Amino acid sequence: MTTPFPFTAVVGQDDLRLALLLNAVSPSVGGVLVRGEKGTAKSTAVRALTSLLPEVAVVPGCRFSCDPLSPDPGCPDGPHEGGGGGASRPARMVELPVGASEDRLVGALDIERALAEGVKAFEPGLLAAAHRGILYVDEVNLLHDHLVDLLLDAAAMGASYVEREGVSVRHAARFLLVGTMNPEEGELRPQLLDRFGLTVEVSASREPDERVEVVRRRLAYDDDPAAFAAQWADEEAAVRQRIVAARELLPSVRLGDGALRQIAATCAAFEVDGMRADIVMARTATALAAWAGRTDVLAEDVRQAALLALPHRRRRNPFDAPGLDEDKLDQTLEEFSGDGDPDSDPDPDGDGDGGGPGGGGQPEPDEGPAGDGAGARPEEGERAPAPGGGGEQSPVRAAEPFRTKVLSVPGIGEGAAGRRSRARTEHGRTTGAHRPRGALTKLHLAATVQAAAPHQRARGRAGRGLVVRRDDLRQAAREGREGNLVLFVVDASGSMAARQRMSAVKGAVLSLLLDAYQRRDKVGLLTFRGSAADVALPPTSSVDAAAARLESLPTGGRTPLAAGLLKAHDVLRVERLRDPARRALVVVVTDGRATGGPEPVALASRAARLFAAEGVASVVVDCESGPVRLGLAGRLAGELGGTAVTLDELRADSIAGLVKDVQRRAA
Repeated sequence: MTTPFPFTAVVGQDDLRLALLLNAVSPSVGGVLVRGEKGTAKSTAVRALTSLLPEVAVVPGCRFSCDPLSPDPGCPDGPHEGGGGGASRPARMVELPVGASEDRLVGALDIERALAEGVKAFEPGLLAAAHRGILYVDEVNLLHDHLVDLLLDAAAMGASYVEREGVSVRHAARFLLVGTMNPEEGELRPQLLDRFGLTVEVSASREPDERVEVVRRRLAYDDDPAAFAAQWADEEAAVRQRIVAARELLPSVRLGDGALRQIAATCAAFEVDGMRADIVMARTATALAAWAGRTDVLAEDVRQAALLALPHRRRRNPFDAPGLDEDKLDQTLEEFSGDGDPDSDPDPDGDGDGGGPGGGGQPEPDEGPAGDGAGARPEEGERAPAPGGGGEQSPVRAAEPFRTKVLSVPGIGEGAAGRRSRARTEHGRTTGAHRPRGALTKLHLAATVQAAAPHQRARGRAGRGLVVRRDDLRQAAREGREGNLVLFVVDASGSMAARQRMSAVKGAVLSLLLDAYQRRDKVGLLTFRGSAADVALPPTSSVDAAAARLESLPTGGRTPLAAGLLKAHDVLRVERLRDPARRALVVVVTDGRATGGPEPVALASRAARLFAAEGVASVVVDCESGPVRLGLAGRLAGELGGTAVTLDELRADSIAGLVKDVQRRAA
């Protein structure tokens, strides 16, 4: 086994190193989420932290790492006598793979022995191994929802519960949660995001000297890991001693009322939800003071705590980039520093920047004179043609997103866990039972008893207990929800840009993207205009990336509808090979016109029938407007074998949509 890469040898990433060290000083800070592009030493720094943590005293033989001075009274390996001697072992860092099963995380209970013998034969999982240590999740944003739910429960209660048809096991599970993620692969669920105490953004250095040093150290480590670790042993020992000293100093650090007021004012100014941010900031500022060897929390500690604890908590929707306005932060801290009156008016003249009535200010540069004229601004949603663009219009802003109706794939699938379409899953409501294929994970008790009951006399049953054998066990069949591949095929032709429709269309697609984020879908974005179709974004879990591509989408030219449908068909064919269990939902956003290429209408019809022949679920969002409607989008939906909805009907609170649903059900 090779020597771990030394923590002190990680080049750069000062914020990441500080965040990890603060959690080592005070585990109550709540862990770290590390966001950054691939190849930025995120995992290397996290794994190297383990060697700096002090050893942990445990009860000998306890599989759940009970503290000998305060053992868990409900420990499955207990009871343990408190106050006795213990053994010491290095602190653990347990890695949770994103594809782990529920039993691997929380542990497995031998249900057959529990039913037949009344014995709780429990094999601990990763939560037990991580107790009083670090639980590390690489690519935490790709973690399945059912594992996220279990992590949230354990983090909130400090314990893990394993329930199997009335047989339960509980054990303590208090751990430091550290996760790394690449935002390009999708965002994290808000509930889990808030559970991380601190967050850090990392990126590769653009300084040549620093990049050279990174390569030099990595090559030296690969050549001789043991010698490389020995080279940094003294610095590692110094950091370890500093952590121990900071831990001892931590109870003596004083968090004064002034610092508390700055913390509360900062959280209020940035409109973070709940009170967890205030508590995390207070703990982080205290740990910063202890790490610096001080017993008083200063304003600089509060400022640094805000930069680490608030960026991921101030996102108002999934498309907001995490971050903090440092000028606003400094202004808030100064106002509540105690040096001045926070209620004082920074603008005693009351005229702000001079732009108000009577202020003598000049109009904004983009404000033209009223009425028609050369300086008049374009209407909202319109843009002047780009120079030399051949009729192409520059991108328009999307309208405000709204809550959409639920679009789903008919039938029952078996894809990745999500929240859109019906699927056979390990979680959800019980719909039946069957013999287990492999290990039994979800017992159907009634079906098991029914299978065992006819054989009791032959098995020599004498008492009241039920004689159960392995052949009697039945696995519960459950139905839940799956995530789908939602492929957006967006018409960006000139007809869509007319009558200021593109702003509303982008708002609708943005709303559907937000819905896809909440339902844990993969998304893809394809556009067609001019003479061809382009894949703006291949299928991905990063809904943020799709929203960014949508915002910069240009419009103009003819409408090659057939090219768009054929390109979508090709994308689905390739994606079906990569992820065969994930079903697709094609959302075509168009007014139904087809004007590009020879025989455009006939080609579009033939392309649409390909989807119908393969049973691909589809929805056409009809963007046609005006008093005269041709109904082309509805005809396209029929050829696709899907349904058509207008922009108004797409809204969840649309009266027209409700009426149409009632009429459809009645028919």
